[in-house]
Amino acid sequence: MALEWVILGYAAAAEAVMVILLTLPGTYPLRKGLLSVTRNLLKPFLSVVPFCLFLLLDIYWKYETRPKCKSAESCTPTELMRHQKSIVKSQRNALLIASALMFYWLLYSVTRLVTRVELLNQRVEKLKNQE
Repeated sequence: MALEWVILGYAAAAEAVMVILLTLPGTYPLRKGLLSVTRNLLKPFLSVVPFCLFLLLDIYWKYETRPKCKSAESCTPTELMRHQKSIVKSQRNALLIASALMFYWLLYSVTRLVTRVELLNQRVEKLKNQE
């Protein structure tokens, strides 16, 4: 199941890079092309949301079906270590899910705002040309 987490990590990284490039000052010449690329990628990146929900359900299922180690005496040291590693991995994966969803929301919001700014700039230029 590690492949799903790698894919989700790459998707979150791609979203983060796009957000950074859209918000960097001084990238005005690149912004128009980057904006069109980002708008075209928003729909495919929307598949991250149900994918994250599936992976969140997977974490929940693993949490519910894991062996219970209430104390060090009830489990062997190996089982206790496996249990602790499983908890740490689940927390890391939940953090990855939260970051992927947050970056998608940021990318959507920033793209929408930059599109509005571009539209308003075009209107201002049009009004300046009419006067």
